Amino acid sequence: MQAPYDTDVTADVFAEARNTFNCLIGQLTAAAAASLTHDQLEETIVEQGRELQRQLLQAHLDLRALRERQQVHRARHDGPALTVTGADGVVRGRVEMGHHRLLATVVGTVSITRCAWRAPNAGNLYPADAVLSLPAVRHSAGLAKLAVIEAVRGSFDTAHAAITARCGQVIGKRQIEQLVAEAAADVDAFYAAQTLLPCTSCTVLALSVDAKGVAMRPEALRPATAKAAARARATFRTRLASGEKAARKRMATLGVVYDAEPAPRRPHDVIAVPGGGGGQRRPRARPRAQRKWLCGSIITDPGTVIAKVFDHAEARDPTHARPWVVLVDGARHQLGLIRAEADRRGIAVHIVIDFVHVIEKLWAAAWSLHPPAAPAAEDWVAAHALALLAGHTDQVVTALTAQATALPARRRDGIDACIRYLTNNAEHLRYDQALEEGWPIATDVIEGACRHLIADRFDLAGARWGLTGAEAVLKLRAVTANGHLDAYWNYHLARQHERVHQTRYQDGYALTA
Repeated sequence: MQAPYDTDVTADVFAEARNTFNCLIGQLTAAAAASLTHDQLEETIVEQGRELQRQLLQAHLDLRALRERQQVHRARHDGPALTVTGADGVVRGRVEMGHHRLLATVVGTVSITRCAWRAPNAGNLYPADAVLSLPAVRHSAGLAKLAVIEAVRGSFDTAHAAITARCGQVIGKRQIEQLVAEAAADVDAFYAAQTLLPCTSCTVLALSVDAKGVAMRPEALRPATAKAAARARATFRTRLASGEKAARKRMATLGVVYDAEPAPRRPHDVIAVPGGGGGQRRPRARPRAQRKWLCGSIITDPGTVIAKVFDHAEARDPTHARPWVVLVDGARHQLGLIRAEADRRGIAVHIVIDFVHVIEKLWAAAWSLHPPAAPAAEDWVAAHALALLAGHTDQVVTALTAQATALPARRRDGIDACIRYLTNNAEHLRYDQALEEGWPIATDVIEGACRHLIADRFDLAGARWGLTGAEAVLKLRAVTANGHLDAYWNYHLARQHERVHQTRYQDGYALTA
């Protein structure tokens, strides 16, 4: 006599999928299909193919449910009884079948049927959920990754439209925002666990930090900015007056670490000789950034981001054998934090102020001495820039000071600001040493990161950010820019599995007799 638990074995869970597949083949082989254009054929196959994939997934899940029920029936019939022990130490030996949950996936929404293992005064456990590594929310890992890919490169509205076009109505905009926020939970742990390949001792280890404002919703502003916004009284109704700030931005701090092979140069390789003369000599190449690593945060303070940058740099050079070059734009607060972090770790760093910022200061000084658009201003800037690149900062300051004394007070603002800048930062303007050693002297890498990570995504028209969403998108954009999204996603899913499933069981989620 056949045991009762064998009655489901003959059920064909793939019958519906097989029927859909046969219908699709019938459509494509029918005479009417011969008149379809390629785009009509493509649309037919995509739409019905997605439904076929959903049915295949549903059928496999139904097959698993059948097998789980058969396992329970077999244990009841033949013994011994099966149990599962939760993290609370309670043994669940009672089984209730037919518990359902929905799962939205990239091919549509499916229903999962599984057994609940129960005990008095204890929460249910679902070992089948752990075997499938189902998320705590309704949306699958594949759908969550697609939401991340779409949301980090465009607005949430655009991401919702793209996902709907590809997957159908499986998720809303609010759910996309929630999935993106949850997806960034393990970024810091992922990078802390990485093992990095070493470089030769002569390879330059370059670090750089910068900040850029992000327009926030009022509740996400820092306290000082929120107070300033509350006190602000606009001069005009329709626009800001000169010098007024909207007091609606919060500064995000970005950091970058990269390797660069030394590329020694001379001043004339950086700046053309005044008058444009350079002969046929090809300028020597500048050092190229390799193996760039980006990070950023809008929640944590700049000191924490700088510490994270130093952590990653030390992972690349734990013995501090390589030359550490820190490229900055001259912000005093930033310089203080960098020096403090280097001193705390006992690392000798070479701080170099971005030469492009210095050039801009020279141009501001040039307009104090020359009429607007005067061709002589360019040669004047080039001559002083070449002197700075040669290491003659003191001589440039002396020359500017002498020229400034001949100017009336109303025309001295630009040149006085340049003199102060050069004087205050003289110790970080050793461009002669930097060029001789082959170090980079510009912050183009971090400047580009600010444009790419912040401006291209956060400055979309009308965008106002909450703190959690902004932090998540910034971190995930950095992971994507680093080329680590796939590796991070695997790490994130493993950590998510631990949090959602493994922590709920005492000795794993396998059933025991």
